Amino acid sequence: MNAKSRGYARFGGAAAAALVLAAGAGWYLGRTAGRPAAAELPAAAPAHTSGKGGTVVPYGEADAGHTLSVWLDPRCPYCAVVEKGLGKTFKELADKKTLRIEYHFATFLDGALGGKGSKRALNALGAAVNESPEKFMAYADALFAHQPDDEKDDTFGSTATLLELADRVHGLRTPAFNKAVKELTYMPWVEKVSSAFYKSGEKGTPVVKLDGRPLNVLSGDGTSSVTPAEFTELAGKAS
Repeated sequence: MNAKSRGYARFGGAAAAALVLAAGAGWYLGRTAGRPAAAELPAAAPAHTSGKGGTVVPYGEADAGHTLSVWLDPRCPYCAVVEKGLGKTFKELADKKTLRIEYHFATFLDGALGGKGSKRALNALGAAVNESPEKFMAYADALFAHQPDDEKDDTFGSTATLLELADRVHGLRTPAFNKAVKELTYMPWVEKVSSAFYKSGEKGTPVVKLDGRPLNVLSGDGTSSVTPAEFTELAGKAS
């Protein structure tokens, strides 16, 4: 990742944040001009989602000790750094009922950089969670593990690529999953999820919070995450 691409993903300074968020929001508003507002779209949320309009994808038990909130954009390279470095740790802690994960998604990079990869990847993630939370987790892992090196590369805009990556998740390629990816079944839901991000007040991705308290999970220049042990220590201090 070069410095310019890192600025897009991370919003390195106030000016960059304003520029990229404005570009993302402007694209979003432009796309929905003359159409029903996101809240009015007939958006069938995938099964196993939660929150208003089903815009949150949870993983773990509702009675877990803590809630880990994670905001991601499928094209964001910093999000890939977090997921590749800590995604398995998040899941392990959720499986132990130490915490429950609540995933929130943004798609602003489609507007900022051009393309449709963020939204089409999120549609496919919706199809995966409709199958099961476990398949969603495995598919998210596959997507971020194989994210293009440059977020300007709109590889996730390809249905063939999204289906090929789904082959890495045992049992995911059901007829219902394939149909939802090919026919963009969950795009109205994607619009709702995108709208929820803009309304959340978050300024970029990735964002990781434990019980509402931000955790800095990127180290140094952002090309690596903190280690699983460091994350566990951070989480302990924040709890």
